[in-house]
Amino acid sequence: MSRKRLTLCPPRPIDLLLRSCPLFKFLSPRLRSVAIGLSILLLATAAPAQPNLEPALSAPRIVTLDWTIAETLMGMGVAPQAVAQLSAYHDWVAEPALPDTVVDLGLRTQPNLELLADLQPDLILISPMFSNLAPRLNRIAPVEQLELYIPGSDTWEQMLQLTRDAARLAGQPQAGERLIAQAESILLAHRQQLPTATRPLLIVQFMDARHVRVFGENGLYQAVLEQLELENAWPGQTNSWGFAMVGIEELLGIDAQLVVVEPAPLGVQAQLAESGLWQTLPDVQNDSVISLPPVWSFGALPSAIRFADVLTHALVARHAQ
Repeated sequence: MSRKRLTLCPPRPIDLLLRSCPLFKFLSPRLRSVAIGLSILLLATAAPAQPNLEPALSAPRIVTLDWTIAETLMGMGVAPQAVAQLSAYHDWVAEPALPDTVVDLGLRTQPNLELLADLQPDLILISPMFSNLAPRLNRIAPVEQLELYIPGSDTWEQMLQLTRDAARLAGQPQAGERLIAQAESILLAHRQQLPTATRPLLIVQFMDARHVRVFGENGLYQAVLEQLELENAWPGQTNSWGFAMVGIEELLGIDAQLVVVEPAPLGVQAQLAESGLWQTLPDVQNDSVISLPPVWSFGALPSAIRFADVLTHALVARHAQ
């Protein structure tokens, strides 16, 4: 007959400790087993829980050159690792503000690629405006392009899609849906607050003392006006970004509430005070021009919310006068 070989487990440290005790040898085999078992049980319950050694999942480190993508990420509560031209972002976009931890990559069209490589991002998000940089950026990290203001498409629906795409890439799809729900709720509330007899709006932004961008079809401001059920007074064509560059004389004869969106180039306000052409406009003569703080006219849902906020408050205040 062959004998079965027994594999002996190495003695546990608690076994050795108990066996070294002088009283242990006087115990019966049964009591020795009970003592060892109780000691192991007490040691297990007293020991602290072992930490989870698996790495925690974290949001990807996202870099973007595009302010519209940056504001969309911030609107979802996802701070980008780095953004280009931070000071200009705060001048033109203003809100949502970027935290101090966000790194400035330099010019949007000429980002600091060495700094970008040092940051080791997981993902770089760009818009078609910066597609020429994609081959160089792709050597540093994967590049994804998010598009907005596509000619012939519904601007509001495009903003919703961009939000969902950015949320998916950030690993936060629910955050994207929350931002969409927030935008829809806020715009509905503003629509209900607006005066019933609001004049058509003529929305402009100064490029210099003689020329303005006037906003119409295809743009963010127009998309918000449609959501608020307000009328745009500009009768002319616009480019794919939703504006036309015109001289101030093109505004003459349009019966509308004049709305000026800041910022204006340095010195323009002083020049307008001396401009007979500007002073001819009825709202200028009546001191009834509505001035709005900066709102990124090429933005997405956060800028749409901001524009709806400031415009509604201004129209309600004007109606109350």
